[in-house]
Amino acid sequence: MTTFPAAPSGSQPSCVWSRRAVLRLGGIGLFGLSYAQLDALAAAPTARQKASARGIIFLHQWGGPGQHETFDPKPEAPEAIRGWHGASATRLPGVRFGEGLPRLAALADRLTVIRCMHHNMKNHNSAGYYSLTGVPPPSDDIRLRDSLDLAPAYGSIVSHLRPSQPGTASFVALPHVIADGSVTPGQHASFLGKAHNPLLITRDPNQPDFQLPELTLPAGLSVERLEHRRSLQQLIDTQARLIEHSLLARGIEENYQRAAALLLSPAFRQAFDLSREPSRLRERYGRTTYGQACLLARRCIEAGARFVNVYFSRSIGGTGGGWDYHGNNGESAVRRLDELLPATDQTLSALLEDLEQRGLLHEVLVVWVGEFGRTPRINNNGGRDHWPQCYCAVLAGGGIRRGYVHGASDKIGAYPTVGLVRPEDLAATLFAALGIDPHTEIRDRLNRPLPISRGQPVRELFA
Repeated sequence: MTTFPAAPSGSQPSCVWSRRAVLRLGGIGLFGLSYAQLDALAAAPTARQKASARGIIFLHQWGGPGQHETFDPKPEAPEAIRGWHGASATRLPGVRFGEGLPRLAALADRLTVIRCMHHNMKNHNSAGYYSLTGVPPPSDDIRLRDSLDLAPAYGSIVSHLRPSQPGTASFVALPHVIADGSVTPGQHASFLGKAHNPLLITRDPNQPDFQLPELTLPAGLSVERLEHRRSLQQLIDTQARLIEHSLLARGIEENYQRAAALLLSPAFRQAFDLSREPSRLRERYGRTTYGQACLLARRCIEAGARFVNVYFSRSIGGTGGGWDYHGNNGESAVRRLDELLPATDQTLSALLEDLEQRGLLHEVLVVWVGEFGRTPRINNNGGRDHWPQCYCAVLAGGGIRRGYVHGASDKIGAYPTVGLVRPEDLAATLFAALGIDPHTEIRDRLNRPLPISRGQPVRELFA
């Protein structure tokens, strides 16, 4: 693992405020600022470019979608390379997508496709952590476990540096906690503290009775009574708040404040009422867990969230196990792809069209990417194995170029030949799109300065 110099002796983490400093500000409560928001003001970086996006929907394709079947087909390659599906023309001259993505092919002039993503992590949990944080894992090990020593999720960093307005969750994650045996690291705030964890939604938004009890007031409890109870809680906590706030104590307080603020915000609560959407639009997204989760992500962004993670699948392998199509244990990779490709084509195209029709696509960045791609050659079990050396990502909206293909792979889709984009470069690009300097530093549990990105923004991707 990369090591970083320790902070000077006696220094305090930048995210800890003394009560004396708060009192010197005078009347801070009148402005409705929480400790988390004060921290963000203190740590707010100088953007290297003007923000091109106000929010990001990050569609993580758990399992690793194959480049050959999606956005970098090789129809002229031998059969053992090109696979089971052909290629279709898109609205971009000379650019083809896999034939299972006809709706996205018709929207190619709105997309940026990166065909030169690259890293060397071949296990789901280590590659997934890399994909979700932009930070290389300490090892490429199937046994990599979640830890507070590992980096926070993108959305947690955004929550820390560019929080949403009070009453809105800055970071939302749904509809799963992903895992490969153990929980995949990189899905929460880690050492940034519980205040920056996502609002996690694990209920199925496709169920007829979908609702969030966490954001529903109990029967007979009015907003006025809730505010009164909140005042009582604040009185009870007065003595504790006289003590300097540790990260843990501050996290507990901020979680309470955030929950209360969300309950008192009807606009954000209503974002989770999918019954407000026309049935025709819900059908367009697809009446699946993933389809309705993407619709819910749009509603959260529309309500003010900054970053929304949508996980395509909860786990890998077996029936319904995401993009992990090795083709072993009697599983047919072709049968799996015949489910994966139509679902992807329907839901991603619906999200992009919906955002555009609402006038939101220019300010909301949509990112579609997995933790790696699949092997160029079909294996002896009739499937494809893990391949991080060359894979694809798709971006749209949020100031990103339209109708652009970045980089290229060789004739069998094995290695980049033009350009090379690592997860840390994609991370820097996302932060830059939000107007956050990718070189901004945060502090870990040992008060060591860590950059939020170890890469460089891919400037060619911006319009």
